[in-house]
Amino acid sequence: MANKRIYLCLAHMSGEEQKFIKEAFDTNWVVPLGPNVNGFEADLKVFVGGENEVVALSAGTAAVHLALLACGVGPGDDVCVQSFTFCASSHPITYLGATPVFIDSERDTWNMDPQLLEEAIKDRIAKTGKAPKAIVPVALYGMPYKIDEIMEIANCYGIPVIEDVAEGFGSKYDGKVLGTFGKFGVLSFNGNKMITTSGGGALVCANAEDKNNIMWYATQAREAYPYYQHEAIGYNYRMSNICAGIGRGQMTVAREHIDHHKHVQKLYEKLLADIPGIKVNKAPSEKFDSNYWLCTITIDESVKVKGQEKAYAAAIISAVGGAAGVIHVGGGVHTDCEPNANVEALRMALDAVGIEVRPVWKPMHKQPVYKNAPAYINGVSESIFKVGMCLPAGPYVTDDDVNYIVEQIKANIL
Repeated sequence: MANKRIYLCLAHMSGEEQKFIKEAFDTNWVVPLGPNVNGFEADLKVFVGGENEVVALSAGTAAVHLALLACGVGPGDDVCVQSFTFCASSHPITYLGATPVFIDSERDTWNMDPQLLEEAIKDRIAKTGKAPKAIVPVALYGMPYKIDEIMEIANCYGIPVIEDVAEGFGSKYDGKVLGTFGKFGVLSFNGNKMITTSGGGALVCANAEDKNNIMWYATQAREAYPYYQHEAIGYNYRMSNICAGIGRGQMTVAREHIDHHKHVQKLYEKLLADIPGIKVNKAPSEKFDSNYWLCTITIDESVKVKGQEKAYAAAIISAVGGAAGVIHVGGGVHTDCEPNANVEALRMALDAVGIEVRPVWKPMHKQPVYKNAPAYINGVSESIFKVGMCLPAGPYVTDDDVNYIVEQIKANIL
């Protein structure tokens, strides 16, 4: 085990991917359309329930961007978006010249607080004279949000919902697949997701009309002429036939991957149950059927960890998580909102023995780039960020790995 590096979440190939990729090369379909793209979309349509349409795109971020565009978001508009998330949920709002209005979390699921959402909508109407153009809840680490309450509020004010299910592929609420409740549902197939196309995403659409509109924008908004005619600004966002071939192979093991993540979650729950101050985050009820893309824990601030006095002693010189191409050096050792010293000490200790763990997402309303954005805050996401940690859960993580991870956590707690 000492010579093995246990990564947070790496996708696992099924063996079927090469067949679809070879077919694409053999038939010269090496373009952003083709049989694999059509086949992948058909597979995804069945996976989400068969009643919605799906468009395969180059990235989950592209899916967020096009969904916002299709909802009419533009310069000067507000979009209510969950603060406790990765930046891909909010950055596309700024691409369109709109303003992200950050909504804090409730403690049951760590996701968008419906009560704060309604307060924000009322306040933005009072301040700007118009309602936000869209609402973007996020299935954080795969956990379903309180979509019934969010949809009730959205329908009351006539605001479309874009479900960011980038981390929640296959998660369900009350038996229904996430991404099928609102106007659009965003999927991601990045290399660390439940299934991967190496990079890529998709947009779940409520009907064929919405799908055709998204497809048009994703193929540079070409008009139906015998030459290139453009009457609107479009984007080169279509998924390639090669990537879609990987996706078709991945769909053959999608359920297996989800079941594995749920199994790892149960194992963590069992093995960490007797450690004072360590709590495994889990679904509040059976209605919330999470895929547990990542398994997360919280570490009480009273827990003492070996080497805690050395936490934040030196500035990090490379990005945690192996982010490719990161050339910026951090501005210092501390920021005004960071994980507690015991969380950082445990991260460092596990990293030293070949275990990749990470802090949970830093809330967007605490990111310097969004310091001037409106935010409706109750303190929940900041408090979780200070004590939260993500544990390895991917298909390559075995039962022995989980036992080793837990052993190392115990060994480093004083």
